[in-house]
Amino acid sequence: MHSLELLQRKHDITPAGVGVMANFLVERARNAELWDQDGRRYIDFAGGIGALNTGHLHPRVHAAVAKQLDAFSHTAYQIVPYALYLSVAEKLNALAPIKGAAKSAFFTTGAEAVENAVKIARAATGRPGLIAFGGGFHGRTLLGMSLTGKVAPYKTGFGPFPADIYHAPFPDAQEGVSLDDALKGLERLFKYDIDPARVAAFILEPVQGEGGIRPAPQAFFSALRKIADAHGILIIADEVQCGFGRTGKLFAMEHYDTEADIITLAKSLAGGFPLSAIVGRAEVMDAPVAGSLGGTYAGNPLALAAADAVIDIMRDENLPDRAEALGTLLADRLDGLKKRVPQLTEVRRVGGMVGLEFRDGEGRPDVAFMKKVLAGALARGLILIACGLDGNVIRCLFPLTIEFDVFDEALAIFEAALIEASA
Repeated sequence: MHSLELLQRKHDITPAGVGVMANFLVERARNAELWDQDGRRYIDFAGGIGALNTGHLHPRVHAAVAKQLDAFSHTAYQIVPYALYLSVAEKLNALAPIKGAAKSAFFTTGAEAVENAVKIARAATGRPGLIAFGGGFHGRTLLGMSLTGKVAPYKTGFGPFPADIYHAPFPDAQEGVSLDDALKGLERLFKYDIDPARVAAFILEPVQGEGGIRPAPQAFFSALRKIADAHGILIIADEVQCGFGRTGKLFAMEHYDTEADIITLAKSLAGGFPLSAIVGRAEVMDAPVAGSLGGTYAGNPLALAAADAVIDIMRDENLPDRAEALGTLLADRLDGLKKRVPQLTEVRRVGGMVGLEFRDGEGRPDVAFMKKVLAGALARGLILIACGLDGNVIRCLFPLTIEFDVFDEALAIFEAALIEASA
């Protein structure tokens, strides 16, 4: 189908609020490559928005799901349970960077994990308040977008929002927010808006994805832990995008010398199948009463079979280490283009989670230039996606299983698109 026909068909039969980037339809995919209906090949650096750390249809994921499908596809775990739910939970409990006993529960989407993490935190503390951070992204549900620290497009036209949700500054040099500024912002929040004794949890991404690939500084997490402990507040680490090998560690929280009380997971947890999880301290996870957590498809057996395989693949193929190696190659190569591409002001990276920020000669976000790069790359067969508070960052979420020759080909395309846009 030609792109104009596709766009017209989309316009006619689906709502405008469901945005679509590509002007083609995918026909098939394998690892880091996909092909459209006309047989044209693309290299995928979007990875289903970070859901494909093990690539499209990893053979072991494919085999695990096929085997489970031959057994049964659904019973609703809360009605008729199955061993797979328990075995994957045991693996997560053992792997999570949480001292002492941990427990896990499964859901369907990242936003669902976030909402249930909030329920758990409120049940455990008996408090209503939540503090999120500027630039954070926590989903498109009403509560998820209320926690999200970015208005357009996620909150536009959707208010009013739930009460007892507050936002504090996230430390980031590009935004002119120092560590001291961020901590003072919290102090002001406690002084002007909410008593810390009413706060159930802080929620934040260890590395902001939609916010522009912005890692939380080590000192910030340490300070946040001290504040949380002083006031009986829990910390929810949202690893929906930055988890499962992406940052060079299985869990992004492994980069920090402090712990979260609750960690949310989704996306690459199940290699592209719809599954999310919450893993947390056992005493916190046990706070909600029986029947208050769950969902019809929560912990779907097909998705759990995929996750079981993904956990083993992460270990057997050393994918966190591969994320670090590939991220280093990408960042070093593209950072070297700054003289030829002055609009490229910063390359940020944590493992294989890489962001390139673009600004004009006066330091203003250069969205137009970024769009030229995206279009140039797509025309050459490389799929890239944007992010950032101002929409001026390209994020790279390539499969960690990508072959080195395909990766090198993608970098050559990326370079050509950057140079052409800057000419």
